[in-house]
Amino acid sequence: MSEQLNRLLSIMARLRDPEHGCEWDVAQTFETIVPYTIEEAYEVADAIERNDMVELRSELGDLLLQVVFHSRMAEEDGQFAFEDVAKAISDKMEARHPHIFGDEGGQMDGKRWEDLKEAERAKEGATSAMDGVANAYPALLRSEKLQKRAARVGFEWDELEGPRAKLLEELDELHSADESEKLIEAGDVLFVAVNIVRRYGVDAEQALKAANSKFESRFREMERLAQQDEVDFAALSLDEQEAYWQRAKLSIG
Repeated sequence: MSEQLNRLLSIMARLRDPEHGCEWDVAQTFETIVPYTIEEAYEVADAIERNDMVELRSELGDLLLQVVFHSRMAEEDGQFAFEDVAKAISDKMEARHPHIFGDEGGQMDGKRWEDLKEAERAKEGATSAMDGVANAYPALLRSEKLQKRAARVGFEWDELEGPRAKLLEELDELHSADESEKLIEAGDVLFVAVNIVRRYGVDAEQALKAANSKFESRFREMERLAQQDEVDFAALSLDEQEAYWQRAKLSIG
């Protein structure tokens, strides 16, 4: 391993030392560190979105620290060490790219990739097409993955009209639901909406992210325009606010 990676592993071992380490680091468990791991992954994505390479270097280091942290705790527990983590992912990448590292030719496409992953899951003892879809995924992403797994074994509407009709049905059910049912019925609406978006070949998570960004930009522009007019935006009627919304759309798109 490189000098700097060895240095990082040594730093983590020192921090986790029960007698001479950092109290906070020693007290952590897999469960308490998970939120930080997820947070760091999002911060990596944010730096990439902003095309900030200096920040990306820093955020990748923070994410690497999370891998080292989890690996160190596992090593202390006698489960595995960082080298085992690196070996596992190296083995997996070679197995998933037989056209590069093996004797098979051809190109890697989506179907071939999924077939390889399905073979891995079967080897690991999977008994359901749903096995391996992590509970910790963001809800929209997990919904899409569950639906793709179901579609691979034929559980999918033949035509787009199927989910479109289902969405209208679920909206009606949400409208008629009592308070105890609204959460479930709202979830059904979102689940079917993800199905429709997926059938158009659109990533639901990215689509909603784009919609959030567009809404935020337009709302900020409404506020700016109102301030420019020396108007209290919050005190306006909905119709008056709508007029600012239309101005914002013309202003920034």
